[in-house]
Order: sequence, then C-alpha cells, then structure tokens
Amino acid sequence: MANLTENEKRKAKKAFNRLLTIMDELREQCPWDKKQTTESLRKLTIEETYELVDAITDNDPQEVKKELGDLMLHLVFYSKIASEKGDYTITDVLNGVCEKLINRHPHIYGDVEVKDEQEVLRNWEQIKLKEGKGNKMVLSGVPKSLPAMTKANRIQEKVKGIGFDWENKEQVWDKCIEEIQELQAEVDNNNKAKIEAEFGDVLFSLINYARFLNIDPENALEKTNKKFTRRFNYLETKANEQKKKLSKMSLEEMDVFWREAKKIESEN
Repeated sequence: MANLTENEKRKAKKAFNRLLTIMDELREQCPWDKKQTTESLRKLTIEETYELVDAITDNDPQEVKKELGDLMLHLVFYSKIASEKGDYTITDVLNGVCEKLINRHPHIYGDVEVKDEQEVLRNWEQIKLKEGKGNKMVLSGVPKSLPAMTKANRIQEKVKGIGFDWENKEQVWDKCIEEIQELQAEVDNNNKAKIEAEFGDVLFSLINYARFLNIDPENALEKTNKKFTRRFNYLETKANEQKKKLSKMSLEEMDVFWREAKKIESEN
C-alpha cells in the first residue's frame, strides 16, 4: 500500500485549490449556483450519494471516480455557503476531521495499544461518547433519516463497539430461527399487528447474521434486486418477441423464460 509521494500531494493540493476557485467563481457568476442553499442542495446530495453507491455496487472504478468528484463538489459547496454566512469555512471542516481522526486513533497518535480491529472499534465508540455533550447515549449518533436496513446495521455495529454483541454466528442463526418461528406463530394466529412486529424482528436478526458473515445486507439485497430485474427483463423481451402479453401468460409459461435466464447467467 503505497503512500502519496510529495509530488502527488502537491498535485492534489493544486487540484483542490482549483476546485475552491471554481466554486468561488460559480457562486459569484452563475445564476443557479448563486441561488443554492444547504436546504436546496440536500436532496441533490442524497441523490449523488446513491449514485456513488450504485457505482461501488457495480464495481466500476471510473464511475466511482466521477461520483466521488460530484460528492466532493457538494462538500465544498456546503462549506462555501457556510463561510458566506460566517458559520465556518472549508479550513474548519478539514481541521475538524483531522483532529477527530487523531483523537480517535490513540493507538497511532498516542500510547494506547490494541491487538486487533475490534479493539480499535471499541475505543472509537468509547472516545466518541466522551466527545459528546452531556450524557450522550450510545445510539444517539445513528441518523434518524437512514433507510431502515442501513439503520439496523449501524445500530448493531454501534452496540458491538461497547461490547453488547453475540459471541458467534451460530448463536445469531439460532436467533433467526427463533424469530422465524415466532413470526409463523403470529401468522397462524392471524394477528396483523404482531405479524408486522415479528417480521421486523426476523429482518433485524437476518441483518445481524449478515454482519457476522461479513456481508453488507444492503449490497446483498441490491445485487438480488439487479438479478431479479435482469431475469424479468429477459422474460419480458422473450414474451415480446413471441407477441405475447405478460398479463395473458400463465405462471408456467413465464417460468420457462425465467429458467432460461437463470441458465444463461450460470453459463456466463
């Protein structure tokens, strides 16, 4: 893992300064850029973040590079707006994250010793709690607006950081089975409210199991979404070629094309 050379660092600084200059010029001269606020940029930032996630999921380095640039523009944009209001500057942002990294890595910048990544994570969460104002709770840093699956994963990682976790994946799988059985019991009882609650417990347990398998559940589900879409598109294309309407086809007829799609994927 090579570090940046001094020449590469100079180039990076020059490129970053160029972006800051362009941001100043756009903010002064472009009618659209002049109108933007942190509120108007918010939804665009979310969109850019998801586009980055898509590129990462697709394992497309060139697209990842492009989306990182778009996201970096937004970070500079927010900082520019804040500096105009006198709230903070891009320098404050950068120094802030540098100080945070140094403070939360005492095994690198201090005299703390750690034996593995788990101790690093545990120290990180404990230091983060100390940095908070007042009686900060362990889960208070989990954003409320996160998608439910991502939020569940983050909650589990947070409590793991302070030692509240299962010992092994077998225990987690047993919990998954237990929750599935409880869900089935409520389905048999036809209790809609409890069915929803138990279904949520099943999902939470499976997300926890994915963590123990070192699998990102969001990525896993998105890959399944893409796989389903590919197969269904194949099914629809084949139906169109035979002048058939999907709505008029039986499940057995559609399944023939579905199996063809699966076979083609397995052969590639």
